[in-house]
Amino acid sequence: MGLRRTGPALGVNLACASNHCQARADEGKLSGVDPPRRRGDGQGEPAGTGRQRREEAGNPLRERSRTCKIPRMTSPSPVLRPYRPEDREALFDICVRTGHEGGDARHLYPDPGLLPNIFAAPYAALEPELAFVVEDGGRAVGYILGTADTASFVDRYRAEWLPGLAERHPAPVREPASPTERMTALMHDPERMIVPELADYPAHLHIDLLPTHQRAGHGRRLMEAFLAALDEQGVKAVHLGVLTANTRARAFYDRVGFHGIAVPDAGPVTYLGRSTQ
Repeated sequence: MGLRRTGPALGVNLACASNHCQARADEGKLSGVDPPRRRGDGQGEPAGTGRQRREEAGNPLRERSRTCKIPRMTSPSPVLRPYRPEDREALFDICVRTGHEGGDARHLYPDPGLLPNIFAAPYAALEPELAFVVEDGGRAVGYILGTADTASFVDRYRAEWLPGLAERHPAPVREPASPTERMTALMHDPERMIVPELADYPAHLHIDLLPTHQRAGHGRRLMEAFLAALDEQGVKAVHLGVLTANTRARAFYDRVGFHGIAVPDAGPVTYLGRSTQ
């Protein structure tokens, strides 16, 4: 705005000076005498002009006064918003890069679509109203998604989601021996999500943030949005499973109000739950 105010004023002053000089020149022509030339520091330069410029050039205060200060541009802050279909690629990327105890899992699973097709994509496809992302720089960098009713989700997963994966990821015919085989076995066994001890916590969720955006409050904001969406649907409680070895994730869940749920023979997983209010 400063430059816009100054521009017109400078234009007026220059115009006035030009008209004044032209008037003096015309006056000399009318009298038949050349207008007197004032002695200055340069050829045809008014007296003192060159000296003043040199003095001002050496005066830091004058130099500073002529400097236009441009405000520093800052990047927009990350925003939380509902998931959109165009976030799918970022969703897959986040899931894989946080799929090994919160860290990168790409070295464990040659197929980058395996983990997302179990733990992320089916939720975004079957219950998009419960999917939220944090966007930064035009791309999702974190998400939360889940289901309002685990039993209903299991039925829909088997009927609507799993058939589209069977050719790419056929069910194992032997005891799983590799990380890929173990995950493929989980893919084909959605009924494992129905745990009697979790009946009072019908909803469940998955939340992941890229390491660059962790510990900045985004996880809490995502959790609050998800819990509010569940509450609007009349869901009273939600659960999740976390690898017991992932102590950083467990500390986060403790901070946002989750508590342990005793489940016999839970293996490497710890189950947590809380109310939606």
